[in-house]
Amino acid sequence: MRPGAAALSLVQLTLFWLLLANTLDAGQIVLGLVLSAAVLWLTRPFAESRLRIRRPAVAAKLAGLFLYDIVVANLAVARAVLSPGLPIQPRFLRVPLELTDPGAAALLAGMVTLTPGTVSVDLDLDARTLTVHALLGQDEAATVDSIKRRYEARIREIFQC
Repeated sequence: MRPGAAALSLVQLTLFWLLLANTLDAGQIVLGLVLSAAVLWLTRPFAESRLRIRRPAVAAKLAGLFLYDIVVANLAVARAVLSPGLPIQPRFLRVPLELTDPGAAALLAGMVTLTPGTVSVDLDLDARTLTVHALLGQDEAATVDSIKRRYEARIREIFQC
C-alpha cells in the first residue's frame, strides 16, 4: 500500500471507530489510531494483492448467485433451527484451495462467512486450505464441492488467478 493510501486508510478507520464509539474523547481518538494501525498492519498481505476483474460478466453472475445462496441458506438455517428435532449437524470442513492470491482467497473466505450456516475459521495460504465450520454439515463432500464449484472456480475465472 502506498504511504498516502495507508495514511488515508488510517484516518478513515479511526473516524469509523469514533463513529462507533459516539465520542470525540482524546482516549478514544488514541485508541482508534492504535486499533486502526493494528488492523492495517495485520491486513497488509491482502493489500499487496493486485487483483483486477478480468471477467465482469462472470463477476455479475457470481454476485447474483451469491445473493441467491444467501436467501436459500437463510431459509435452510431458519427451518433447521425452528424444527422440533433440531436437525443440526455442525462440523469443521477443510476446503482444498486452488487459489494462490491472498486477496482472492480472502474474498472466498468472506463469501463463505457471509453465507448463513457457514463460517470461515482459518485461511492457510501455505497449506492452501480453508477451514469452514458448517452448521448443517450433513454431507461434507457436497459442501466442499459446492464451495469449490460455485465460488472458488468463479473467483479464479473472474481474476484469472
